Amino acid sequence: MTNPAPHIAALHPAHAGELLTLQRAAFLPEAQRYREPFLPPLLDTLEDLQTAIANPAIPALGAWQAHRLVGAVRGLVEGPRMELARLVVAPDCQGQGLGGALLNALEKAAPPQVTTLWLATGTDSTEALTLYKRHGYTQVSEHPDTAGVLLTILEKPRPAPTGSPAPG
Repeated sequence: MTNPAPHIAALHPAHAGELLTLQRAAFLPEAQRYREPFLPPLLDTLEDLQTAIANPAIPALGAWQAHRLVGAVRGLVEGPRMELARLVVAPDCQGQGLGGALLNALEKAAPPQVTTLWLATGTDSTEALTLYKRHGYTQVSEHPDTAGVLLTILEKPRPAPTGSPAPG
């Protein structure tokens, strides 16, 4: 029996427990890659996630396959910029297009004032870098995170809504 196609919808505080489990499962291989058990996403608590999801200023999306949360992403808006944060896909569902679908959905969910999308990922996370570059993100800098892991910062201008004239 094949699994139904995933669907993407808003996350709610009641999903925080599932999100915490998914986030830890998805970031554990990254912690192993960098030999750093204290990556910031692994330090998030249930309360942190409930608060983040409850904030209407933070777009938060999940991908479900039947009743299972298999992917998620959040947007952190600061003026005309939105960070795409904590993009996660269940390890057994990676490579199926969910990460790209979540990126596209979050970009579309960005508030109207957002003109620039940006994100950070580990410099040695080649699969993630390939995904982001395939979706139009370009590297703008590198710097270490709070755990000392070297991050690559990528950004891109927000695409104009379909059928709307480009700003300017």
